[in-house]
Amino acid sequence: MEAIFDQLNLEEKIKEIETKMSQEGFWERQNGEDSILGEYKSYRQIWERYQNLQERWKEAREFSLLISAADPEFSELRKEIQNLVTEVEDLKIRLLFSAEEDSHNAIVTIHSGAGGVESQDWVEMLFRLYLRFCERKGFEARVTDILEGEGAGLKYVTFLVQGDYAYGYLQSEKGVHRLIRLSPFDAGHRRHTTFALVEVIPEMGDDIKVEIDPQDLKIETFRAGGHGGQHVNVTDSAVRIIHIPTGIVVQCQNERSQHQNKALAMRILKSRLYEYYREEQKKKIQEIKGERQDIAWGNQIRTYVFHPYNLVKDHRTGHETGNVERVMNGEIDDFIEAFLQKTRVSSEEGQNS
Repeated sequence: MEAIFDQLNLEEKIKEIETKMSQEGFWERQNGEDSILGEYKSYRQIWERYQNLQERWKEAREFSLLISAADPEFSELRKEIQNLVTEVEDLKIRLLFSAEEDSHNAIVTIHSGAGGVESQDWVEMLFRLYLRFCERKGFEARVTDILEGEGAGLKYVTFLVQGDYAYGYLQSEKGVHRLIRLSPFDAGHRRHTTFALVEVIPEMGDDIKVEIDPQDLKIETFRAGGHGGQHVNVTDSAVRIIHIPTGIVVQCQNERSQHQNKALAMRILKSRLYEYYREEQKKKIQEIKGERQDIAWGNQIRTYVFHPYNLVKDHRTGHETGNVERVMNGEIDDFIEAFLQKTRVSSEEGQNS
């Protein structure tokens, strides 16, 4: 564990930033201070977590010398060691975050693909996977919009994940997810292949400037309930906002009032517009460079095989596991770490080329 942190020279980075903050006029200047403070806070959090883990590890080692496997406290010691290992692995992932938006909340939408009820069931399975992941990480997941499938599953679901570095963790899930299994909806119990698309964008704060002309918006209200709502509602509390120039549609229906739904819908619209304009800029750069990237429904990022064998494989990183049940219970940290590692390597190679 010590080698992981020594290589990053966290203490030196913290001292460098503290030196900058102690310079005359730092707090009067307006350019760049917010990003420096955010970086400082991030490093301090990592360092404090590291010190806490070190202290707990030291205590566990000392305690292990005082008891035997027959003692009642041994099970508690083993549980603490397991927790420490999990937290160290989580901190290793945390160290891979580098983009400013990594620390933001995440807005996740899962869409069903072709395949009817089979695809809708796959959306619900992925939704359950991410809810369990959020529960393990201590994140809060709030459903903002949901449309139930015909017969079973979900046609789509949008939820806001709130927690430190929620987007940093979940960005690896963007893309098409493929499922191969014996369908429980097929009378012949044949093997089916189905797809679902996962979209993940960071929720942008008030400090991000996104110009939204009120005249570009079409705002509609409707009743939440039935398909798309948890309860039948007698008032038009659900809100749909259409951004006419881009065609982006956002709707929220799970808040208690129309005002709350509208406020949350505007937050999500702002985040989606920020992501839209950023992607448009990337496309322009790719056109200038002559780069071409095919985006197709069949270009899956990950495949989940339930039959004729058990396998989950990420096609971007090559990381795979035969423990499908573990993955479906939200334990996707290995896939996240592999994705972030590859992203960092690709970024460093791009800078050096």
